[in-house]
Amino acid sequence: MQTTAIITDINIDYNTKKPKITLLLDQRESISSLEEIKDNKLSVEIKKYRKSRSLDANKYFWKLLQEICEATNLDTIEDYKRRVKELGIFRQFKIMAQDVKTFEKIWTERGIAWFCEIADTEYIANTEFKIINAYYGSSSYNTKQMSRLIDNLVQDCKAVGIETKTPAEIKALLESWDKK
Repeated sequence: MQTTAIITDINIDYNTKKPKITLLLDQRESISSLEEIKDNKLSVEIKKYRKSRSLDANKYFWKLLQEICEATNLDTIEDYKRRVKELGIFRQFKIMAQDVKTFEKIWTERGIAWFCEIADTEYIANTEFKIINAYYGSSSYNTKQMSRLIDNLVQDCKAVGIETKTPAEIKALLESWDKK
């Protein structure tokens, strides 16, 4: 079973001293199906709910990106990274200079546009640190961020004469994220 829920109560189990939570599930489950898993060890992941983006919007973004890159003779992946960088969604880290390569390897394994750049160098005592801007790929974007990415691409496509969906069609694609 996979669903969304709200934590309605948090307390401590007095026997084990471990946290105990009560969930109000958004999806109606039959009591019998829940009884079947009661008292069994479960695999649980609890994280803040985030609206996911629709695959249609993502497919549309990549379709337009390929079209504009073909029309302007640009590398698709490099243009994608440029757009991610221009959007400015990154996290800054201060890393000892000798650990930069390891950090970059781990960060970039997440996907195509997960990349790093050295923004500055800082010394603390005699130790060299690099200030790293680590950019998030669009797979981690929320609806508002992905909307900005698509809007910027649509503007660029129109500037070179590539036909795009109407604003209403694009809005419908983006609104479909809210329904997931």
